[in-house]
Amino acid sequence: MPQTLSPDVLARIDKLELEARQVVEGYLAGRHRSPRHGFAVEFAQHREYAPGDDVRHMDWKVYARTERYHLKQYEQETNLVAWLIVDASESMRVSTVRGKDGNPVAKYDVACVLAGALAYLITRQSDSVGFHLYADRPRVGLRPSGSQGQVREILRGLSDGPFPTLANTGQALRELGGSLGRRGIVFVISDLLDDPDEFATGLRILRSQKHEVVVFQVLDAAELDFPFRHPTLFRGLEDLPEISTDPLSVRDSYLAELGKHLAAVEAVCHTMATDLVRVRTDDDLSQVLAGYLQKRRGK
Repeated sequence: MPQTLSPDVLARIDKLELEARQVVEGYLAGRHRSPRHGFAVEFAQHREYAPGDDVRHMDWKVYARTERYHLKQYEQETNLVAWLIVDASESMRVSTVRGKDGNPVAKYDVACVLAGALAYLITRQSDSVGFHLYADRPRVGLRPSGSQGQVREILRGLSDGPFPTLANTGQALRELGGSLGRRGIVFVISDLLDDPDEFATGLRILRSQKHEVVVFQVLDAAELDFPFRHPTLFRGLEDLPEISTDPLSVRDSYLAELGKHLAAVEAVCHTMATDLVRVRTDDDLSQVLAGYLQKRRGK
C-alpha cells in the first residue's frame, strides 16, 4: 500500500471507520451486559448447583429433563486469534440499494463495514485480528495484532479494493490456509458467486487445520429479489458479457439457478460444520451482527 494516501482515500477510510463504529454501538446497545462479546467464550461442562452459586448460570433445560439443578460452566479462551478474509473482486461492486444518505451501497461497502465492526469487537475484547484481501488471488495482508491501531490499518487495507478481476475464493483460501498459524476463527466475507466446489476445497483446508470458520455471504438485494420489470441492459462483471433482455421472461429461470447455487453453498458450509450468515445490502448490519452473536452464544 502507498505510504501517502490521497484525500479521497482518507475520506473513505474515515467514513468506513464511522460506519463500523455505528454498527458496533448499535450491537452493544442491544446486547445484555457481558465482559466478553461472543467470540471467545465456549461452553465447557455442567456441574451441580451449590448454595451461593449465581442462579443466572442455571441450565433450566437440564432441570426440565432431570429435575436437578445444574449450572453451565464456560471456558474463556485468552489470546484469541481471528482472521478477516474479504472478497474484493469485481462482482462486489454491484450496488442497486441506496443508503440513508442517498448514495449507492455496494456489496463491497457492506463487506468493509462488516469487517471493520468485527475488527472493533475482537480488539475490544483484547484479542488479535489479522486481515487478508483477495480477488483472483490474495492481494493485501496484515499480521494479527490487538493494538489500538489495527482496526485503522485494516480499514486502510480495505480501501485498496475492489479490483477489476474475477473472484476465486477457493484458491485464495488454499493459498492462505498454510499461513494463518495456530488455530483461531476465520471470517470469510464474500458474495461467493464463484465455484462452490473450489470453495469447498479451500474451506476443507482451513477446517483440517482446526480453524473455526464463519462465512458472511453478502448479496445485493436485487440479486436475491430480481425486481426488474422493464427491458433492461445487464452489464456483465468478471469477464461476463452485457445482456439486453426482458426481465420477466427470465426471472423464474434466474431465481431457480440462483437458488441452486445458494443451496450448494449452504451444503458446503453444513458439511464443513461452518456457520453461514447471509447478508443483504439493505440489511441493518447491527441487527445482523447481534442476531448471529446471540445465536452463537446459544450454541
